[in-house]
Amino acid sequence: MNTAEIATLFDYNYWANGRVLNAASRVTPAQFVAPAGLSHGSVRGALVHVLSAEVVWRLRCQEGISPPAMLLETGFPTLDSLREFWNEEEQAMRAYLAGLTDDDINGTVRYKTTKRVSHQNPLWHLLAHVVNHGTQFRGEAAVALTAYGQSPGDLDLIFFLRAMPAIPAPPA
Repeated sequence: MNTAEIATLFDYNYWANGRVLNAASRVTPAQFVAPAGLSHGSVRGALVHVLSAEVVWRLRCQEGISPPAMLLETGFPTLDSLREFWNEEEQAMRAYLAGLTDDDINGTVRYKTTKRVSHQNPLWHLLAHVVNHGTQFRGEAAVALTAYGQSPGDLDLIFFLRAMPAIPAPPA
């Protein structure tokens, strides 16, 4: 894995987040917070979980800080408050990623889980996990949004890649 590939994965991640957040803007505030049978309760709960994981993993990887807890859903009373915080987090993550080298990507990160269990992994494993984790819980939110008549549409990586301008192959 290299920095260009990680950047592409995060471009996809934020594209998919945007699609789900835009669909969420078309449901009522009551639907946004209503129990929807998701692993984190509501559409808001699923989205706060995705955002929280992004924040926690960036802090672990970038700053060596292992937060003891995830963000609370109640900290985001509205979709606008969630979107505002997410925009700030996206900028922080993109700035962090822009400063990484291929050697950094392959280096080891030591961290503790929210249960204070120590682990270590190559950085690229953790960054790929952030995107994959987001895919799972965006998918849950998308199911609820679709049930409300507001599908975010296709969220697959391939649809993102097909929508991007072709990148010329490197010279042989």
